[in-house]
Amino acid sequence: MIEMVIEQRRRDLGGSFEVGRVLPFARRRMVGPFIFFDHIGPIDLAPSLDHSIDIRPHPHIGLSTVSYLFAGEIMHRDSLGYEQAIRPQEVNWMTAGSGITHSERFERARAQGDRVHGIQAWVALPAEQEEVAPSFSHHSGRDLPQWNEAGVIGHLIAGSAYGLTAGAETHSPLFYAHLDMAPEATAEVPDGHKERALYIATGAVEVDSRRYEAGRMLVLGAATSRVKALEQSAVMVLGGEPVGERFIYWNFVSSSKDRLAQAASDWKAGRMKLPDADDAEFIPLPDEPAPAMP
Repeated sequence: MIEMVIEQRRRDLGGSFEVGRVLPFARRRMVGPFIFFDHIGPIDLAPSLDHSIDIRPHPHIGLSTVSYLFAGEIMHRDSLGYEQAIRPQEVNWMTAGSGITHSERFERARAQGDRVHGIQAWVALPAEQEEVAPSFSHHSGRDLPQWNEAGVIGHLIAGSAYGLTAGAETHSPLFYAHLDMAPEATAEVPDGHKERALYIATGAVEVDSRRYEAGRMLVLGAATSRVKALEQSAVMVLGGEPVGERFIYWNFVSSSKDRLAQAASDWKAGRMKLPDADDAEFIPLPDEPAPAMP
């Protein structure tokens, strides 16, 4: 059975650049360790677009960001010195841990125009690893195992599923995959984890004899194991073991509200290093009150 259907809510990130926000949701904050899920685009960006559409340098703690594209290119720069473009069917995996800053800019679009479409997810770190040293890795090719069977082209983004293991280092048991499904094709949703979901990025699917359109996340019960494409569809399947309650303030995730308040104070006071290659501007702390410190 389907435990819950979550419809994306449109959010403007600045410069009229909108995403579809799926997680967190008021009645479902997380799926396994996945605490944040944004559907980027699809959006056509014209050459010479304004810089306001870029995601300027900003901070994170207590999580890993997982960026995956269906189309387009985004340039990542971070405070560890990494500068890495991400392209379709590649993964940028950034573990913030004790703290990192980064920017995401649409430089190819600015030069020649581009169509950008993808997903950014956040994975909460286990409590004992929330303060690990920050790190960044880029993955493509063999790091993202692929398979092609009965009308389903699969791409394993992270974790272990379908008898395969992806290259990114994860900190808790999880799986995350992209399924390109031809009309009438069916696919198994991996089991063996307490919490699972699928997100319909494009197309329409049938689960438990009901039709669901793009832009919806289906939180799955234990008995649900198959999805059928009713038209050409891109489906993300994800899940894993819960890591416990987490709090979110802006771009910060932690099991401690005090830690969120400290991160907010550090950012406001300029104590978090900006990317060396992108340090001329940054996103200020939001106006809403930060969690109170004792």
